[in-house]
Amino acid sequence: MGDETPPPITHHSLLITLFGSGSSGLGYPMNFQRGRRREELEINLIPMIDVLLVILIFLMVTTTFSQLAELQINLPTASGEQTAEKPLAINVIVDVGGRYLVNGSMLADGSVAAIALGLKRAAGDKVDPVIVINADAKATHQSVVNIMEAARESGYSHITFATQSTTRPKN
Repeated sequence: MGDETPPPITHHSLLITLFGSGSSGLGYPMNFQRGRRREELEINLIPMIDVLLVILIFLMVTTTFSQLAELQINLPTASGEQTAEKPLAINVIVDVGGRYLVNGSMLADGSVAAIALGLKRAAGDKVDPVIVINADAKATHQSVVNIMEAARESGYSHITFATQSTTRPKN
């Protein structure tokens, strides 16, 4: 037994040695690079699709849609020329005590008829002047309504209120 010689190498045994033998009896190529298996590269698209869907949902929620089905109007056109004549402004002042001044002239009483007469005198022959109401902050509401009623009775429709701006102290 000590003098045994190895079996002769045949073509079939050489192929099995080089390519190995699988369970099906077919030979697989041998891996000559130990520890390095070549994996197939693949791009996983599912996380990218998830991110794109989140971005799409975010944009859909935060987007405002314009409503085009609202009123369709055509604005009139006008020339850009300045008017040569400024409209007449009648300043009516009322203080806390209910005293009225029309363009600096004190009125005898605060009735609507007296205020209307004062407005007509101040307007003269001008048509539709601008009535500027300068009412004290503590003046009664009724005194302002009296001026507006007098302007209506006199046929004047352009009424405006004078105010003063309040400035906040800078910190």
